[in-house]
Amino acid sequence: MKKLVSKLRFFSSSSIVPRCNNTPKPVLNPLYNLLPQTQNPNKIVDVICSTLNHRDHSVLLPNLRDEVKSLIPHLGYSEISRVLLRFQSDASRALAFFKWVKFDLGKRPNVGNYCLLLHILASSKKFPLAMQFLSELIELTSKKEEEDVFSVLVSASDECNWDPVVFDMLVKGYLKLGLVEDGFSTFRKVIDSGFRVSVVTCNHLLNGLLKLDLMEDCWQVYNVMCRVRIHPNTYTFNILTNVFCNDSNFRQVDDFLEKMEEEGFEPDLVTYNTLVSSYCRRGRLKEAFYLYKIMYRRRVVPDLVTYTSLIKGLCTDGRVREAHQTFHRMLDRGIKPDCMSYNTLIYAYCKEGMMQQSKKLLHEMLGNSVVPDRFTCKLIVEGFAREGRLLAAVNFIVELRRLKVAIPFEVCDFLIESLCQEGKPFAAKHLLERIIEEEGHEAKPETYNNLIESLSRCDAIEEALVLKGKLKNQNQVLDVKTYRALIGCFCRIGRNCDAESLMAEMLDSEVKPDSFICGALRVTIRLLKLFVKRGVDIIKR
Repeated sequence: MKKLVSKLRFFSSSSIVPRCNNTPKPVLNPLYNLLPQTQNPNKIVDVICSTLNHRDHSVLLPNLRDEVKSLIPHLGYSEISRVLLRFQSDASRALAFFKWVKFDLGKRPNVGNYCLLLHILASSKKFPLAMQFLSELIELTSKKEEEDVFSVLVSASDECNWDPVVFDMLVKGYLKLGLVEDGFSTFRKVIDSGFRVSVVTCNHLLNGLLKLDLMEDCWQVYNVMCRVRIHPNTYTFNILTNVFCNDSNFRQVDDFLEKMEEEGFEPDLVTYNTLVSSYCRRGRLKEAFYLYKIMYRRRVVPDLVTYTSLIKGLCTDGRVREAHQTFHRMLDRGIKPDCMSYNTLIYAYCKEGMMQQSKKLLHEMLGNSVVPDRFTCKLIVEGFAREGRLLAAVNFIVELRRLKVAIPFEVCDFLIESLCQEGKPFAAKHLLERIIEEEGHEAKPETYNNLIESLSRCDAIEEALVLKGKLKNQNQVLDVKTYRALIGCFCRIGRNCDAESLMAEMLDSEVKPDSFICGALRVTIRLLKLFVKRGVDIIKR
């Protein structure tokens, strides 16, 4: 017996367990069979399975690590697969072991281990769990071109119980993670191998390819569906209608609709809305209104989407009055307009310079409890600006504020800038002060610079200096255009000393004077010395 023990010690201390690619090979020496299970490398699978067979394996598994600490290095990918295969009919124990390996031992299972677990979970109808681990596997392998999950899944199906739905789930898993092209490639492999894909997964694939503008691939998927007799549903045809509308073969839509009806599917509201919207975008309003009439004949009631498409199409074609008539027809049908449908009409009226109608529509919005958005206000203010009616735009803003309508600050900023450019700085300054007081917004430095420049051009130097002080309190620097306007104003009103002081301040702020500023000051000898001292080049006028 002493000789046997000494031989065991010799074998355990020698390197008789080769390792290749971090996967331990089985220890085949028969002398290990004389050791207790928890010390025998050949028995690591038996020890783990024995623990898992215990009723309360969730408690025993964490403690197992300490008991078989010396054997953990011998738990390779092959051993993990053997344990999973022993519990292929007991998904909960297989899953407990997989998580123990991954989280407690810190080992990363390989693709084969994942695929065995996926087959076990799918065959046990634990589909949400299977999808969870499938998504995890796809993320692990998506950047490794040599890892083909589909091929390993097929190989793993020879060793364990499996459900073909797992291949459908694989395509869906790629699509779920946004890997549409990988999903399409896997779809073709699945079909070529004789497996089935559900119509739901096909619809997800078609939708993903449509969003990527891969129209040819969409038709390939549809042709495959017809070939292997995956029966399309209404959702399939609605997606394909979108494909037609975005494809160059738009004239074949009627033929496609006929085929849809031959398959036993009636075009629904989504189908008609897709077609009406596409006809309107392409300026084919005659066909759009023909479909609109057909909808009523077939008892498909047009909704807000239908009418908004028609209104937008008419507005784009310059037929604003007809668009408004269609809008009223929509109201008569009992369909409540939303902000988008109002904005479509308001935009058209503003484009035509019909500002009174635009304002009337906005008041109608408020009366119907439809809240204007930032786009609504922007449309009307910019419409007034194009017409040169800036003061009317200011009154419009004040009126909206009185009606408790929130005005986006960028709209007010645009109006302030427009007023400054038009030489109306006092109206701009009053509007800014009102916004700051009521809304609590702080104006951007560019807004202050525009106001200072505009006030200076109007020789309102004191008001300009007040704003300059506000900028300075915000630790903001004036730009060269603002200095140019202030210095030019000082020179015009005969305050040359103030102009020279401002020049010195400008140089301290490292803003270089331009030729206009130098010409306005008729550069004195004292200023020339200041320029030389500060290293400023004088540009001759």
